[in-house]
Amino acid sequence: MGTFSQKHSSKYGVRSISLPTRSHPSTVRVEEELSKLKSLEASSSSSSTPKVETICCGLSGLAELYKCIEDLLKLPLTQQALGQHQNEKWVNELLDCPVGFLDLLGKTRDSILLMKESVGELQSALRRKRVGDSDRESYLSTYWRLRRNMRKESTKSMLLLKQMENESFVASPNLDLSEHLSAVVRVLREASLITSSIFESLVVFLSSPILKLKPNKWALVVSRLMQKGVFAYNNHQEDINELEKVDFALNSLILDNLNKDAEAEAEKIQSAHGRLEALVVAIEEIESGLECLFKRLINTRVSFLNIFSP
Repeated sequence: MGTFSQKHSSKYGVRSISLPTRSHPSTVRVEEELSKLKSLEASSSSSSTPKVETICCGLSGLAELYKCIEDLLKLPLTQQALGQHQNEKWVNELLDCPVGFLDLLGKTRDSILLMKESVGELQSALRRKRVGDSDRESYLSTYWRLRRNMRKESTKSMLLLKQMENESFVASPNLDLSEHLSAVVRVLREASLITSSIFESLVVFLSSPILKLKPNKWALVVSRLMQKGVFAYNNHQEDINELEKVDFALNSLILDNLNKDAEAEAEKIQSAHGRLEALVVAIEEIESGLECLFKRLINTRVSFLNIFSP
């Protein structure tokens, strides 16, 4: 699966969203942000593994997109046009969109905070004691358990995204909408599609396969992966993400401990520290992006509600 979901491109990629030259500047700014995100989607489509850098760029782009949407919704022209259709189903669908994304975002944020805490505890355990000690083994078990739980939650999130996509915008607006309102509805719907695509990319990253095997099978898997070119000559993983790199480092560390190789263990501890630290950085970048986007989605929801409040 590419970094962003390819099926979304087919939904809005055939038809250009170029707006009439008389479109309001706020509408044009939304269109520009959408175009940037679509370009990011296109540039990352060749990657089989979601990259944290691209995901964070997507989250940052979404935050800017919803900032522009908020400005668009505050326009008296937009408020008057939407207010005239407030009892229609398609308007309620537009109103409900931010709510679904906020729910998913909140759950995802909670999951990565738990992961960040677990990684921090594991880093401390690696500094304090030998791998075979019960304290460190306990933190390792906690980490693997959180990884499994995250994969389960990610599966639920993906199903919810699919449901949102299938149910979204079933109703069509009347054909007699003003030019401005037609443009507003179109960009809002396309904003929902690109938001779903970026969320799916994040979910795929968080549901990365867990590389935790028994020692006798682990050596065989590493050998096969090296033969396929997954690992570079210096033992740095090229085609797996930060979560999978941590899995590899921890399994290698456990394997060396079982072999009672103290020198190799010290080297693998250092490697595991590096992988865990890289994961912490990735988590913090995602966390920051989610926090900013969360605020923007809240503001968008409030802007919608203000239009239809008595």
